Amino acid sequence: MPKGFFYLISAQFASGLADHALLILGIAFLSEQGYPGWWAPLLKFSFTLSYVLLAPALGPLSDAVSKPRLMAAMNGLKLVGVAFFFSGIHPVLAFALVGLAASAYAPAKYGLITETVNTQQLVRANGWLEVSVVMAVILGTACGGLLISARHWQVMMMLNDGLCSVLHLPVKTQLASPLLWVILIYALAAALNWCIPHSHALYAQRSIHPVALCRDFWHSNLLLWRDPIGRTSLSVTTLFWGVGAVIQFAVLAWAQQIMQIPLEKGAFLQAIVAVGVIAGAGWAGYKIRIEAAPKVLPLGVLLGLLLPAIAFTHSLYWAVPLMILVGVVGGILMVPMNAMLQHRGFELLTAGRSIAVQGFNENASVLLLLGLYSAMLAINIPLVWVMTLLGVSMALGMAVLSWSAHNAGLGDTGLNH
Repeated sequence: MPKGFFYLISAQFASGLADHALLILGIAFLSEQGYPGWWAPLLKFSFTLSYVLLAPALGPLSDAVSKPRLMAAMNGLKLVGVAFFFSGIHPVLAFALVGLAASAYAPAKYGLITETVNTQQLVRANGWLEVSVVMAVILGTACGGLLISARHWQVMMMLNDGLCSVLHLPVKTQLASPLLWVILIYALAAALNWCIPHSHALYAQRSIHPVALCRDFWHSNLLLWRDPIGRTSLSVTTLFWGVGAVIQFAVLAWAQQIMQIPLEKGAFLQAIVAVGVIAGAGWAGYKIRIEAAPKVLPLGVLLGLLLPAIAFTHSLYWAVPLMILVGVVGGILMVPMNAMLQHRGFELLTAGRSIAVQGFNENASVLLLLGLYSAMLAINIPLVWVMTLLGVSMALGMAVLSWSAHNAGLGDTGLNH
């Protein structure tokens, strides 16, 4: 791996750890402040909004400046977003600022990998990155649950009272000291970003006029969607992340409603899925060549069918292995698809622009499905049927994509077109 790669992985891990801990704390904060349950998915919705609205500018921004310095600055902005929880600003708006920083961070992170890692190592590099991302999910989710539990510890209560008193916080909350720990993790991530060397990749300067940016982004989007390899990989990642974002909340609600498990313990069930993703991503990173990436597409059908199986399970003895299997299949599916999309996007566009297009489509899917999920909860559709609908829709979508890829001739030689 190139020099500085593991600083990038470490910084990504720390930043992702704080993101996922903050999500759990944000849900607890909403509950503590008396907001109804359907507000919780809107935290993720607001976090994701910048990925879609600012997508035309994110790619050119990533290509125009030092990617490590940009990532450090964005972790600083995330820190400010957490501080806004203390200010009386609506938590959804505070989360939106954290999402704004994350939306600029993503093209820089993935673009830096594409610029510094050769094609044959790209699947392996994505395997490393996916493992770090999922480890951040596991430990970040667990950290969030632990911090919620720890707020009742004597030392944490004393720290919390001290913070509220010294800073004259306008919000009465028991989560001030847990949120302080998240701020410290973001500061660590920013420091690690400063250790990453520049890639020195140079791109042609483009107009920063909003109309020109939007026109260029639209052209980039069409270019990837019209390319057989780009269309296949982008469709898979778009569908996967949209469904995955909803399942992240659905599993927490399922644990509370079906298993009668409180939030701080239900958060550990998300970690079980992530353990499976680590295993699947690690295996895919070392065993699947980028040329053979289209062969994993049928696994998406299996992944979709596993979701209804979990929804109708009332025993942890069955639910835990099913969740691990979901993670394994998801990891094996996504690592080659991400590598294939990054490779093709870099050939057709630039590192930053291709990742911005990918982020736009994936997060537009997240917004759409989270909106539908919140609406279905608001009109009291049973959770098991929500999960079943999502799973069956994903299975059908992946079946169509697998069939289309086969008819298009994508196989061992598909990336040589």
